[in-house]
Amino acid sequence: MAHLSLSVADAIIRAALGESRRLALKPMTVAVLDAGGHMIACSREDGSGFLRFELATGKAYGALGFGFGSRGLQDKSPTFLAGAIAASGGRLVPAAGGIVIREDSGFVLGAIGVSGDTSEADEAVGLEAVREVGLRGDIGT
Repeated sequence: MAHLSLSVADAIIRAALGESRRLALKPMTVAVLDAGGHMIACSREDGSGFLRFELATGKAYGALGFGFGSRGLQDKSPTFLAGAIAASGGRLVPAAGGIVIREDSGFVLGAIGVSGDTSEADEAVGLEAVREVGLRGDIGT
């Protein structure tokens, strides 16, 4: 797989929303970006807050931009974070829930961002969704 197709992105989103319902979490928003940081697909459940799109996208964008899960950005220095947020035009969100999507070979296909419940729950949902479609979710720092 040389790129993340719309059908695979849709399958990831369906898997994430299914896992969220299975765990009885709050309503979710899930965004999938390609390796260049462009939106492939996004879905927002009824009742998911109106900022959740920006949060999910920002988590995915940050993970993709640095090559590791957005959880790893939480522990960076305030100076580093301020610079990274400014350099990204405010698009980066340093909270768990952004996951790099890789092939088994390690090749980066894109990223998923999940927002709606706790950051830890968001991350767990994203990891399970990527695994469910046969890809590898990378949250390493």
